[in-house]
Amino acid sequence: MTPPPPEEPPRTGGSGWVAGGVVAAIVVAGGAGAWFFYRGTTGTPGPSPEVPVVVTPQDAGVVAAQPTVSLPESDGKVRDLAGRLSDAPELAAWLQERDLARRVAAAVNNVAEGASPRMVLGFLGPAEPFVVVEAKDHQTLTIDPKSHARYDTVARVFGSLDAQAAGSLYRELKPLLVQAHAELAPPGQGFDATLGRSIQHLLAVPVPEGAPVEVKAQGALYAYVSPELEGLSRAQKHLLRMGPQNIRVIQAKLRELQTALGLPSVAER
Repeated sequence: MTPPPPEEPPRTGGSGWVAGGVVAAIVVAGGAGAWFFYRGTTGTPGPSPEVPVVVTPQDAGVVAAQPTVSLPESDGKVRDLAGRLSDAPELAAWLQERDLARRVAAAVNNVAEGASPRMVLGFLGPAEPFVVVEAKDHQTLTIDPKSHARYDTVARVFGSLDAQAAGSLYRELKPLLVQAHAELAPPGQGFDATLGRSIQHLLAVPVPEGAPVEVKAQGALYAYVSPELEGLSRAQKHLLRMGPQNIRVIQAKLRELQTALGLPSVAER
């Protein structure tokens, strides 16, 4: 997949950061929601790109459960099953995207590696611009709470997912996800392990407490003043941009899903 552009958009023209959010890791296809955030431009996000398919050999000697439908024909099944996880109308709208199983597998793999899933989940990016607040002395820039609020809908929908239902749906759709994952992952790398790593990677994101997060101008971009925050991966910074309240909602649901899906707690690499 083509590497995404830098996460922080230019400061010029009032565009600010438009990074989209994550709800990463879970499978829109089986019981979870693989939603992440992307860096885009101000305005309504355009259509999502086609998901590239790179076929790699299946693991030698391993007989995987066969899906009841093929990947190209699986969208209807995924929509039907995943749509039962929440009554939120936004979920039904997001599930109208095509090639859902492959999008989920690609997004989960990206997050597990710390990379941005923008290329496959760009349709979730907010249209509103990123906004900062400049101190009266013109020496300090902090993130405006309005910037976090752009992700309230994503966090609300993700928090509404039925974790127990997600567990059963994941088992039913897992053969499709395993097949899609095998097209892009190294031989011998299972989908459960990749999904577990992606969830753990997001759970490692710190929740900023107290004062608004300070940023600084860095050329045409913004960077976090805190070395700890600036040192996070692209995937983690996507979640960080959602703001403290939304991070808590998403991380709480990720823990529920981790248990419901029977995934082990994987240590960060």
